[in-house]
Amino acid sequence: MDADSIRAAYRRYARFYDPVFGNLLASGRHAAVRWINRRGGLRVLEVGVGTGISLSDYRKDNQVVGIDLSTEMLRVAQERVDRERLENVEGLLEMDAGKLAFADGSFDLVVAMYVMTVVPDPQGTMLELERVCKPGGDILIVNHFAADKPGIRRSVENWMAPFSKKLGWRPDFTLDTLMSGSRLKVEELQTVPPFGLFSLLHCRRQADALA
Repeated sequence: MDADSIRAAYRRYARFYDPVFGNLLASGRHAAVRWINRRGGLRVLEVGVGTGISLSDYRKDNQVVGIDLSTEMLRVAQERVDRERLENVEGLLEMDAGKLAFADGSFDLVVAMYVMTVVPDPQGTMLELERVCKPGGDILIVNHFAADKPGIRRSVENWMAPFSKKLGWRPDFTLDTLMSGSRLKVEELQTVPPFGLFSLLHCRRQADALA
C-alpha cells in the first residue's frame, strides 16, 4: 500500500462509506469510543477519522482532533461537524499518520480505528502514535489481524492479499507485524463483532519509553 493507492481507494468510498461500512464496522468503533468515554477531560487524537462517523459519540468534555489522508473523507467529516455543531472537535486536518505534525506528548489518548492495515508503514505509524501520546497515556487500535494459525480463514486472507490496493487494506496483516519494534506495553486484546474478525487492542506508553 502507498499513499496514492490509499487516497484513490477512499476517494471512491467517501460518499457511500457510512451506509456501506458504517454498520459493518460499528461494533469496533463503538467499543473504542465507549472505552475512551470512561474518562472526561481528555485531549484525543483520532487517526484516520475518515467521514467523522465516530465524532458525535465522544463525551463533550473530551477535545478531539481528527486527521486523515483523504481530502474527500475529511470534507464529509467537516460537514458532519458543522451540521451537528460538535464544538468539542478541535480540528480536522489532512495529514499522514506516519508523519504527524504534532509535538511529542500532545495527546492524552490516541485512537486509530480500521487504519493500521491501510497505512504504508504500520510500524513507523505506531512509533508516531507513541511519540505524540503523553507518557503513561493510552493508545487504542481497532483492526483486523490475520489468523495466527493455518486454516480456512488464513487461506482466504492470503488469497485476498494481492488485491490490497483495490481493497484499500491488507487482509493478511498480523498483530506481530504491527508490534514489531514497538516499545508500547500491550494491556489488553479483545475481539469485537462481526464474527470476531476485528480486535480492540489497548496499549500504554511507558513513562520512560522515549527517554
